[in-house]
Amino acid sequence: MSLIFDEINIRLNTMSKGHRAIANYILDNYDKAAYMTASKLGEATGVSESTVVRFTMELGFDGYPHFQNTLKEELKSKLTSVQRLNATDRFEDDASAIRDIIQSDIDNLKTTLNEIDTSSFEDAVHTILGARKIYLMGLRSSSPLSSFMHFYMTLLFDEVVHIHSNSANEVFEQIMPITSNDVMIGISFPRYSQRTINSMAYAKKKGAKVIVITDKDNTALTENADIKLLAKSSMASFVDSLAAPLSIINALLVTLGMHRKEHIQSSFEALEELWSQYSVYEGDRKSDGSL
Repeated sequence: MSLIFDEINIRLNTMSKGHRAIANYILDNYDKAAYMTASKLGEATGVSESTVVRFTMELGFDGYPHFQNTLKEELKSKLTSVQRLNATDRFEDDASAIRDIIQSDIDNLKTTLNEIDTSSFEDAVHTILGARKIYLMGLRSSSPLSSFMHFYMTLLFDEVVHIHSNSANEVFEQIMPITSNDVMIGISFPRYSQRTINSMAYAKKKGAKVIVITDKDNTALTENADIKLLAKSSMASFVDSLAAPLSIINALLVTLGMHRKEHIQSSFEALEELWSQYSVYEGDRKSDGSL
C-alpha cells in the first residue's frame, strides 16, 4: 500500500506488545490515525504517548510529527471521499476548523516557496512563450484551477485550448491535433485524474512539450512531464487545499504577462473600452453615458 505500511508489516511480528497494538490500529484505521495526536493515538491503543513516539522513531522517523506528515502525504491519493470526510472529526468546533484550515494553507504556501525550483519555473515560462498553441487541462477538483488559468491565458495568447470535458472521447478529440510545436499544461492533485495522466502521455507521444502542475514528483502524472512545477497541497478533508497551486499559477500568469506586455497592451486597452461600453463590471458607464 505504501512505504509506511510495508515497513510496519515487515516489522510487525518482531514488535513489542505495545508497538504491535499501535501498528495494528494504524493498519486498520489509517484514515483516523493520520489526524490523531500522539497522545490520542496512545489512548486509542492503550499505551503512553512516549511509546507512540518511540514506535515512530523505530520505523525510522525523526519523531511523531515526521511520521504523521508522511502518513498524511501517502494517504492523499488513497482515501475515498467518505474516508476523507471523517478527517473533520479532528476539529473541536467551527472556530477551530477555520483556524486549522487557514494555517494549513499558510504552511503549504511557505513549503512551496521554500522548495520551488526556479529554473523549472523559468523553463515553463519560455516553453509557453515559444509554443504555437497552448493546451490546458485540469479535470475534477483541478477544474477550477484550469478555468482560472484559461481565463487569463486567453488574454495573453491567441491559441489556447481548454480541455475541460469529463468525457474520455471528447477529451481526446480536443487534444488529437496537438503537435511537436505545441505545449500541454496538465494540472492534477490527489486523487490524480486518470484522463489527465493519459492525456499527458498522448501529448508526449506526439512530441509536444509537457508541463505539469502537481504536488510531487515520481507519480504517473509526472512520468511524461518535461517540466514539473510542484506545489504543496494538503488534504483538508473531502476538500483539497489548492492555495499553493493557485499561487504558482498566479506567478506563472504574471511572469508571462511581463514578457508579453507590449504585445497585449493594445488588446487590453480595446477590451477595457469594450467592457466599459457594455457595463461588464460594476461602475462602468453604459453606452448612453449613464451608470
